[in-house]
Amino acid sequence: MKSLLKFITCGSVDDGKSTLIGHMLYEAKLLFADQERALELDSKLGSRGGKIDYSLLLDGLLAEREQGITIDVAYRYFTTDHRSFIVADTPGHEEYTRNMAVGASFADLAIILVDAKKGVITQTKRHTRICALMGIKHLVLAVNKMDLVGFDPKIFNAIQQEFLQLTAEFHFDSIQVIPVSATEGDNITKKSPNSPWYEGLALLPYLENVDVHQNDNTKQFMMPIQRVCRPDHTFRGFQGQIEAGRIAVGDELTTLPSHEKAKVKRILVGDQDRDYAYTGQPVTIQLDREVDVSRGCVFTKDSQIQEADSFSATILWMDDSVLTPGKNYLVKVGTKVLPGTVTAIKHKIEINTGKTVPTDHIVKNELATCEFSLSDSIVIDSFEQNKSIGGFILIDRVTNMTSACGVIEQVLQSSDLSVQLDTEITRDVRAQQKGQNPLTLWFTGSLSDQSALAKEVEKRLVSTGHHTMLLGNGQGKSLQSLAEVAKLMNDAGLIALVSSDSLNGNDQEAAREIIGKEYFEVYVAGSSSTTNIPGNPEIVVDLSKSTTEEAANVVVKRIIKYLINESSVGQFLNF
Repeated sequence: MKSLLKFITCGSVDDGKSTLIGHMLYEAKLLFADQERALELDSKLGSRGGKIDYSLLLDGLLAEREQGITIDVAYRYFTTDHRSFIVADTPGHEEYTRNMAVGASFADLAIILVDAKKGVITQTKRHTRICALMGIKHLVLAVNKMDLVGFDPKIFNAIQQEFLQLTAEFHFDSIQVIPVSATEGDNITKKSPNSPWYEGLALLPYLENVDVHQNDNTKQFMMPIQRVCRPDHTFRGFQGQIEAGRIAVGDELTTLPSHEKAKVKRILVGDQDRDYAYTGQPVTIQLDREVDVSRGCVFTKDSQIQEADSFSATILWMDDSVLTPGKNYLVKVGTKVLPGTVTAIKHKIEINTGKTVPTDHIVKNELATCEFSLSDSIVIDSFEQNKSIGGFILIDRVTNMTSACGVIEQVLQSSDLSVQLDTEITRDVRAQQKGQNPLTLWFTGSLSDQSALAKEVEKRLVSTGHHTMLLGNGQGKSLQSLAEVAKLMNDAGLIALVSSDSLNGNDQEAAREIIGKEYFEVYVAGSSSTTNIPGNPEIVVDLSKSTTEEAANVVVKRIIKYLINESSVGQFLNF
């Protein structure tokens, strides 16, 4: 049986990716007669003056042909006497980086094209980093358009040296650099006489012989469950693709996360019974007893696989919106989907140098290292150890679009830890979740009046979507305790409203010191209020001259700008 190689072509706009693969298919006689004839006819209307435009074999969209660029991923299947292939021709434009990442996610090898006249450019570096991120271990650098530089070996060697320096940090298993001309066919299917100084194989022979398949059958068995199959009451099978290892009838499996054990009663590949199955095969497994298994669970013979609810990861951000800590998404790991939150952005990765840059946000097409917290524990591992449960995507909960793809670098918290670690989930993260700046409104003055006003202000805030907590002395708390609880509420991203019977300015200064910059005092004057106002309240309302509802409007008007903007208390007091 022929082995299968899945590969992608990538590089910058107009580097000749589609032309390269089209020429390969044409020259190797891998087209049907009608395809070949259609290509020749379409080329007469193309941009090459009637010469064959090999890119038309892959650029099928009207917009692609009009602009002369690749927009969507184009897949082609072909086979030679030595091997079968699936190729994904991916876009080169930065706007379509997400499409390139989609193609890279399925590939074993990447052909990265560069224009011999331009050399290694920013998009080359971006695509190389994305290939490494997606776990591709084998690269071919095709230095294209060598015919336009006279097949100068000095130019080729300079590009080769720069690319090898770029890739040194990624530890690829193999890198082959080949001089080619996609339009003229040099070194595509056979060695070209125009580059006698090149001693390696032509592109197609190299692809036919390169070894990209690791022996995953030596690893411990692992299979995420994609579907529970129950055609009738007599059969219950669990379907999925074996991601690592080998399984045989009679083997004992552990189901995660329930940790129940059962033996394999039957293995089906398609509709055929098998005594065993191995990595890469889609199977249906029937167990000898009923266990708690559903989509997203994992079968394994290795009890060391981790379960956790937080991890750090490197991601490619693909959304038009800006990513900031505190945003919620659906996180899909393997076959499991559950809610999760971006708790911290550690740094972004500079495309040209690979250096890390501290940041609190990332924008489209940037690479960054982030930390995530999930709503529940999930079976995960580092991408380096296990691709199927080490890679993930973020899904926008409103649009259902994929916002990012990423790889897990480190599991931060196992589910069996008794103490929850929360050092990275800051006040700002929680505030971002709630869409507001936290604040403590401390009401002083006439106790009966301030209590009524605090309740009315809370109603107004809640009705406009804000998150609040009402506190008071009636709950058996000292002033210091109230201040500490209010600060805790602010740390949780909440607006705390405190109704206190404190009568002197020293008490309020003590509360202000505990709470910090979020403290905001509202003094309520009324029929029983003292003439002299203690302390330095930010606002004074007189309920002998206005209703509670009118006073509540005044308070809300004064604080609303702070709640929705990144301004300080001092700034919003001056409007």
